[in-house]
Amino acid sequence: MERTVVDGTMPHDAVEDDGLDGFDGFVAARGDALWRSAWLLTGDHQLAEDLVQTALAKSWRAWERVGADGFEAYVRRVVYTTYVSWWRRRWRGERPTEHLPERAAAAEDRDARSDLVAALARLPRGQRAVVVLRYFEDLTEQQTAAVLGIGVGTVKSQCSRAIGALRSSPHLRREEPGDD
Repeated sequence: MERTVVDGTMPHDAVEDDGLDGFDGFVAARGDALWRSAWLLTGDHQLAEDLVQTALAKSWRAWERVGADGFEAYVRRVVYTTYVSWWRRRWRGERPTEHLPERAAAAEDRDARSDLVAALARLPRGQRAVVVLRYFEDLTEQQTAAVLGIGVGTVKSQCSRAIGALRSSPHLRREEPGDD
């Protein structure tokens, strides 16, 4: 169906007919999961939003070429390579001085989440990416290797080192009752 543009805008009913197919549907369905991964990598809400938006902007032209089935892996790869690129530039952008949570959470939940983000931030970039993909995105070792463009053995060794570092992280240590 051909659509006409009047005064630079599309007719209202033409927009409604599209629904959320294609790239827009992908963003609507998987945007939150992409943001969550980006937030775990960066530890910052706004930087995570910037990372996802940048990755989607870099990826949208490839929608037709890659196809819907392989597009999520493609976008995730762009998210991680863009994150590494930003890290190498050492530019962190603006940091807000006050942080207001989007939703109220129990103090215990906020503390645990903040401790986890702090522990993840201490990991090297490669280990952090492997942990986020394996345990937060629930990808297999093979899928993680494909997304990051590394071997399965490297995923295993990076994961092992990361788990060891997280176990000894002072951010994640909890004192047991009776420890004095």
